[in-house]
Amino acid sequence: MKNRGGIFLGLIVTFTLLMSLPWLVPHMGWTALVGMVPLLVMERLATEHQVKHFWWYHYSAFVLWNAVTTWWVCEATVGGGIFAVLANALQMSVIFGSFRWVKRRTTGVLPYLYLAAAWMAWERFYLSSAQISWPWLVLGNAFADTTGLVQWYSVLGHSGGSLWVWACNLALFGMMVALSDGRISRWNWKAGLLAFNALPLVFFGPMIWSLCLREKPEEGTPLRVVIGQPDFDPYQKFESLTQAQQDARYIGLLERADWNDPQPALVLAPETFTSRMYTDDAASHETSRRLQAFLHRHPQATLLFGASTYERIYAPTAPDPCAYDMGTLQDGRHLWILMHNSAVMTDTSGRYSLYHKSKLVIGTELTPYPRFFIPLEKMLGGPYMAKDVGQPEIGCLPMRDIPIGAAVCYESVYGDFCAGYVRKGAQLLAVITNDAWWGNTPGYRQHLNFSRLRAIETGRWVARCANTGISAIIDPRGRIVSQTPWWEPALLDGTVYLRTRQTFFVRYGDIVGRISVLLFLLMGIAALVRRR
Repeated sequence: MKNRGGIFLGLIVTFTLLMSLPWLVPHMGWTALVGMVPLLVMERLATEHQVKHFWWYHYSAFVLWNAVTTWWVCEATVGGGIFAVLANALQMSVIFGSFRWVKRRTTGVLPYLYLAAAWMAWERFYLSSAQISWPWLVLGNAFADTTGLVQWYSVLGHSGGSLWVWACNLALFGMMVALSDGRISRWNWKAGLLAFNALPLVFFGPMIWSLCLREKPEEGTPLRVVIGQPDFDPYQKFESLTQAQQDARYIGLLERADWNDPQPALVLAPETFTSRMYTDDAASHETSRRLQAFLHRHPQATLLFGASTYERIYAPTAPDPCAYDMGTLQDGRHLWILMHNSAVMTDTSGRYSLYHKSKLVIGTELTPYPRFFIPLEKMLGGPYMAKDVGQPEIGCLPMRDIPIGAAVCYESVYGDFCAGYVRKGAQLLAVITNDAWWGNTPGYRQHLNFSRLRAIETGRWVARCANTGISAIIDPRGRIVSQTPWWEPALLDGTVYLRTRQTFFVRYGDIVGRISVLLFLLMGIAALVRRR
């Protein structure tokens, strides 16, 4: 094949462009429906011309896609960003490489069905079981800023979006192969009619379904939400301002709201709004005392805020691999400290309810598989850096007997996980986050849009509070009703509606993902036992 390098380079760039646009440009989710075709074309050419070492071509394509879409992670950690790009691309390439292996052992459409099933099974593993998890580029997330096309996420969820992407790409690629091989001329009129009708059905059928799933008029009990966006630079938060100054700025922001309305109000503050709060003595924390003073001035308010909390556990042995050893006390008891990234809810009663973030960020918050990596780290002589410990079971926080699901930052990327709040009874989803680590990059906008998908999947209103923006109120159709500007102190005062009806996705979970795992295993076993 002449000029193989140039042709492959053009296909790699086209693939990267089409697959990156949904994450970078508003309303461009549809490009993912054709974005995989250049990669499939490149693989077919490589097979026909027996190109050696083709792995480097498709790995380069996946590296470029990951880099263009998520380069902003390097704004927070250069090493972590590079690792995320290379490692995530490697996993994609392993899946694509296994598809090429299956293709050598089977014929027809089966290898391509295997590719779709294997990819979605990997996404399912990423979103449910894996401790080393970076699901930002799950294919279903391509429609996070094109929510009008995927109202049916309330039924099939994000995995349904991945299925749609693969169905469209494989259908279009199959038609292109039939045309290039001349097989289409050998089809009878019934086969031709079926093929040419199936292609637009695969592309436009889900769009028509989305139009048919228009949400009914608002239902349930209205609830006022007041979202305070204090706008602290996270890199200077603990150096340039004392906690007292931070509390004063935030409470001063809240005081600008109209508190003449006696109806209950949920007041939100961002993730890690305060630090060093002990779980067994939250009421005595300095921030707690100031917030309680605010609540007694405005008793209709209930506060939900983020905190870095410490849990004291007295035990002879470590209660968790990530526990920090404080040594033996004078009374003979051995003290261990567990660190948490928590959502805290309180009102004028003085009671504090806590939920500890479960989906932790690798490296900064989580040591994956700690029973292996922590001893290895100590054996190699590196200083052990204490990490957060997640809550093993999801739970809601009570606002005057109203269950509220409080997703902390990264948790809002996980669709089935957020549906778990609703299964526990949550009538509203709150997202508290701090997206300023990445600066003014696509990262914080992508993170905001993922909350729109969670609203559709769960059928819940979402109240989102971010330290520097974007804070927003999102309705169950994924529409942003109101939002704050980026990197400005702001107050958002609006109304959400408490809902109790569960969507199909909430009731039955990620059905598409589970079926994909089953198909992947069956086809993988079939390829293993099949003779060459």
